[in-house]
Amino acid sequence: MRTRSEANRLITTIVVVVTMGALAFGYDTGVIAGALPFMQLPIAQGGLGLTPLTEGLVTSALVLGAAFGSLVCGMMADRFGRRDSLMALSVLFVIGAIGTAQAPSVAVMIAMRAVLGFAVGGASALVPMFISEMAPAGRRGRLVSQNEMMIVTGQLVAYTLNAGLAHFSESPSIWRTMLMIAAVPAVLLGVGLFFVPRSPRWLASQGRTDEARHVLELIRSTDQQVRHEMRAIYTAVDDDAEQIGWHQAFREVWVRRLLMLGIGLGFATQFTGVNAFMYFTPIILRQTGLGTEAALIATIGDGLVAVGATFAGIWMIGRFPRRVTLLGGLGGVVLAHLGLGATLLLLKGSAVESYVALGFILLALLFIQMMVSPLYWLLMSELFPMRARGVLTGLSVSSQWIFNATVAFLFPIFLHAIGPGTFFVFATINVLSFCFVARFLPETKGFSLEKLEAHLKEHFSPDTAASEEPVDPAPLRIDRQADVT
Repeated sequence: MRTRSEANRLITTIVVVVTMGALAFGYDTGVIAGALPFMQLPIAQGGLGLTPLTEGLVTSALVLGAAFGSLVCGMMADRFGRRDSLMALSVLFVIGAIGTAQAPSVAVMIAMRAVLGFAVGGASALVPMFISEMAPAGRRGRLVSQNEMMIVTGQLVAYTLNAGLAHFSESPSIWRTMLMIAAVPAVLLGVGLFFVPRSPRWLASQGRTDEARHVLELIRSTDQQVRHEMRAIYTAVDDDAEQIGWHQAFREVWVRRLLMLGIGLGFATQFTGVNAFMYFTPIILRQTGLGTEAALIATIGDGLVAVGATFAGIWMIGRFPRRVTLLGGLGGVVLAHLGLGATLLLLKGSAVESYVALGFILLALLFIQMMVSPLYWLLMSELFPMRARGVLTGLSVSSQWIFNATVAFLFPIFLHAIGPGTFFVFATINVLSFCFVARFLPETKGFSLEKLEAHLKEHFSPDTAASEEPVDPAPLRIDRQADVT
């Protein structure tokens, strides 16, 4: 049995290695903003001769690939395991990075962006799931939230490198270097996973309980913790033994309701407008009269706020209930959208319009990245039952990517058609999201994964949902005392 410090160091190492997938996710979604202007150049001048149509195809190929990848990789994770599926994704990340960097034509670029998207989508589903199954209950919230931190860090690195490479390089082919850099975190992920154990919960679900116990002995610091966690895992595996496969789970009302909750949370997260701001901040600000170069610099501000807000979000997750944090974030987003819409409507042509508008954009991103996005990925890692966690997470995250594409497609159309009214539409949608979360999301903080599964089954079963008794908090306090470091 390891000491507490040794177990903590191993858990930290596991999180750092696995979140290389999230870093690659963030970089690949952010790098295209700086590469596109160079790719628009004619082929003879080092670009790909992108037209508005092919530019849209190159951009959207990643998002659509991600929707497919998260679904497929969720099923792969249940069959082949979380770690081995991530190893396969690291290979796809490298292939996609090299393929996009060396693409000789638009068709190859679109195909390679789709490959990258598949890897991005798979990582978005598997990374938080894997961390949640390795983490002690008392540290699960903060450790899983490292996933969101690495995503926004990857985006900030992409924005910063884009600006630096474009400023210091005179080569019109510099976009190829921008895209090639995406291979670095992918290689670190693939190599690092050879030194990371498999998920003990997945091992137990495959009947490999001795291996599961051995992994727990590596990542827990006392025999009592290992025995307690193994008993819970044994119980969950025995309860699931009656199920023939994941498709059987959908026959249960409570599982279907959980899936609908997961899909609804993806809708709520994307319709905060997070990616409308991350993709289109320069376009919004140019409509206020701000110059192109200043608008591009403001995009780096988006990245800086996202990283700082995620740091704050990780601190909050360890101290406040999940429901309270998410509801507070959605309420703040409503106010930010109302303020932005009012600014563009009432201050149009004013000397301060650009700065006030930027302030409300950054305020919206503050609430989203501090109190909404980290909570979404955390909930995706802990809501679903073990026997079908991969496929249910994959379906939910895949839906989130579809909502992402929907917002990215509709936002510029709405902005052109109704202008400031776009942000009042967002505010209305977020009020509805607030009501949805308040009505349907139960609290998940403080439970082990196995106890949480039992609690959610009771909460969402049709014969108990209306008047369920509160869960006895005593065993939850014992779990936290055993696991908190």
